This record gives sequence, C-alpha cells and structure tokens, in this order.
Amino acid sequence: MAERYQLYIGGQWRDSASGATMPAVNPFNQEVWAHVPVATPGDVDDAVSAARTAYEETWRETSGLERARLLHRLADLLDANADRFAVMETTDNGKVIRETRSQMGYAARVYRFFAGYADKIWGSVIPLDQKGVMDFALREPFGVIAAITAWNSPIALLANKLPAALAAGNCVVVKPSEHASVTTLEFARLIEQAGFPPGVVNVVTGEAEVGKALVENPDVDKISFTGSPGVGRAIAAAAGRNLRPVTLELGGKSPNIVFADADLDRAVVGALAGIFGATGQTCIAGSRLLVQRPVYDTMVEQLASRAAAIRMGDPRDPATEMGTAANEPQFNRILGAIDAARQDGARLVAGGGRASGAELEKGFFVQPTIFADVDNDMKLARDEIFGPVLGIIPFDTEDEAVAIGNASSYGLASGMWTENIGRAMRMIGALRTGVVWVNTYRAVAAQGPFGGFKDSGFGRERGEQGLLEFTTTKNVMIDFSGDKRDPFSMKL
Repeated sequence: MAERYQLYIGGQWRDSASGATMPAVNPFNQEVWAHVPVATPGDVDDAVSAARTAYEETWRETSGLERARLLHRLADLLDANADRFAVMETTDNGKVIRETRSQMGYAARVYRFFAGYADKIWGSVIPLDQKGVMDFALREPFGVIAAITAWNSPIALLANKLPAALAAGNCVVVKPSEHASVTTLEFARLIEQAGFPPGVVNVVTGEAEVGKALVENPDVDKISFTGSPGVGRAIAAAAGRNLRPVTLELGGKSPNIVFADADLDRAVVGALAGIFGATGQTCIAGSRLLVQRPVYDTMVEQLASRAAAIRMGDPRDPATEMGTAANEPQFNRILGAIDAARQDGARLVAGGGRASGAELEKGFFVQPTIFADVDNDMKLARDEIFGPVLGIIPFDTEDEAVAIGNASSYGLASGMWTENIGRAMRMIGALRTGVVWVNTYRAVAAQGPFGGFKDSGFGRERGEQGLLEFTTTKNVMIDFSGDKRDPFSMKL
C-alpha cells in the first residue's frame, strides 16, 4: 500500500492545511508508490516562521562543536540507511541503483566534510593605516535559508546545500522537486533522529506554487536553487524584489573534447559515462562531444557500437546500466529533441527513440542516442536536452575546439582528453566553464567547489567556497588609542 507522507515543520509531522496530496509515480512501471503532501502558502509561512524561531532562540547560539556533532550523527544515519534510501530514490526517479547507492555514500561524505568546518568559521584581522585602531571581519550566518532542489539527484543535491548552511549556523526550509520528493521527506526523519532542534530544518513539498511562496517570503534571508535556467531567472527576480542574495546552480551544455593524441579507450568510456550516466539527466552531462578529425570516424564507430550494447531494465536491478527518464514530461521532451535533431539534418548513428523489449514497455525508457556530424548551431548543440542524447561535432585545431566549446549560453562544465600537458593547461585557461575535467568526466568531490558561468548560474557549492556562500561578513573597528581625534578627519 502506497505510503502517505506529511510535511515536516517546526519538528512536527503534519498534513498540508488543505489536506491535498500528489502521487509519486515510479517511472519504471508508472505505478503510484507514495503520496506526497501539497503545502499551502500558509504552510510555507509556518515553515519559515519555525526556522526563524529556531535560529533566533536556539541555533545561532549553538556552538560549532555541537553543530559538528549533529552533522556527523546525520552522516552516520545516512550511511546506515544508504541501501534503503537508494531503493527509494531509484523508485522515485528511475536512476539506476548502482548510482543512487553511490550517491548516498557521497552525500554522507559531504555532511562529514562540512561538519569539520562547523567550529572553524573564523574571520580575519585587517591592518589599517591608523595606529591605535583595530579592525577585524567576522563571518556570520544569514539566518533562514530557502533550499530548493531538483528531481534528478534529490539527496546528493541537498547535500550540496544543507550541511554547509547548517555548519555555518543557518536554519533551513527545504523544498524538493514535485517529481521526486520522497527521499527528502525520509531524510527529515533522519534529521529528527539525529537530534537537531525543532525548526532547524523544515521540509515543504508541492508544485511550483510552493516554491514561489517560499522564495517570495520576506523573512527568508537567502535562496539556494538547483534547477532550470527559466525557473532560476524567476527566482532571481523574486529575490531581487526582496533584495535577498541567491545562489543558482542551473543547466549546462557541456563540451567533452577528444584530441587525436588522447587514450581513445579511456576517452570512449568517458564520453559514454558523460552522457549516458544518470540517463543524461544531469546538468554536467557531456552532451556535446567534440572530436578531432584524425580520430573522428573511429570514435563515432566505437561509441555507436558501445551505446547499442547498454543494458536497460529495472533500475533497481544492479545489472541495469541505464534507467528511465525520471517522469513523463521529461520523457516527452527528450523524444521531441530527438525528432528535432533529425529534422535539422544530424546523422543518427545509434538509438533514436523509445526503447522496447522485455521489462521496458511500461517505463519511460529512451534508447541511448547518438547523432554525428552535428553543427554547433543546431538545436541539438544549443539546447539542454537533459536526456541520453549525444551530439558529436568534428574539429581540426585547438583554437577551433575552444571556439566551439565556448560558443554556448551555458558555462557549467567541460572536459578534455589529451596526453599533452601543455595543451591541457592552455585549454583550462581558455574554456569558460566553472568546472574543467582532464582525462576524466563527471568526477565530484566534497572538497571541490562547483558552479558555473553565464546561464549556468552563479555562486558555488561544495568546498570552502560553498561554505562561505552561507555566511555574510560583518566588519568591526575599535579605536583603543585614547586620542581625541576628529572623526571627520578620518578618511573613508
């Protein structure tokens, strides 16, 4: 029987004020497996109020040592429940179990990373021109954070925000995607079990109206959002009206560049993983594969052969290599993009439609699809598809690869495959992306800052920079000279 979930507000589990729920649909078999509450604007206001109360009365006075202890405890609980959470997330969004299980371990690592920072957030002493005057800067929390995550990796994306915000001393209201909310609600149970004070973390669920109510609430001090550029623009506009800072981690159309001197066996694996991992439903997908002409035909042939052999099936089966589109709207968008690529004249060399076969008929399965001879002006090369669709673009020179790679409205990630260290260093400097991989792709680490340029957003998650995104600076100046100086004579 499908479980019926509740909102988590102020340390209490409660139904939506309207009593409304929405179904969680398994994209593998289209069966409803859970019911998720649809919060009202009043519920959202209650969650923000609970976070404000917890911040003012409890959390801002909680020592970094205690915040660290709770975060470590939360990481331990996630590790202990990793298998269960992986099954739930795979059931909710169709990502293969081998990846969701790995993401749970990764998320626990991120919580431990930021737990280590919780008692080490110190400022700096600043030397001034005037004698007898001391100046220092403090790092302080904002207060109440709105954290909004996407459906493709709910627990991993939440780990990019929540532990940093909590370690810095903020309280948080989380709003997961309406297409994959269950694991976030389950994670709130771990937060409760870990012993976090009521109201420090709150979870509200629902569709766009819930997110709108959250970002427009004037008592939210900062917004952190992961999702599409279109929604990101709307959130930035709402934040601007309230004069609130915002961190946006948005889309990508990342170039994965293969030079003729590359280890082609590694490059083929990296290209496949870059686009077909997570069914291509990741902002860092290497959806534009740039290949130097001397190895172009070889790469196209090998990739087409390997793509046709990718095993699809029940995402909960460890043997399955690629799962489903996460939901029906996304499934239809991917198929529409494939049709548009055909019409634009790209040469189809693998896949090209809905997958069929045993265990696939009821699910939102798309064949691993590859188009060759793609022009960078085609929609296939310009628009983020967020699916298992690769466009291969030929190039001749290093400068041409840079020009094609940078000719995008996005600037999140890029990769390159080369044995020439000089070329790698030149490319690193020339590519306008927030992340650059060399002889690897889709690799992540808790310590490494993550974020993009241009339409891929601004601000950074993970690493020390990700922590500082959830702090603001207070400057302090103390005159201990005893001089009766004229304050109007001091230069500002």
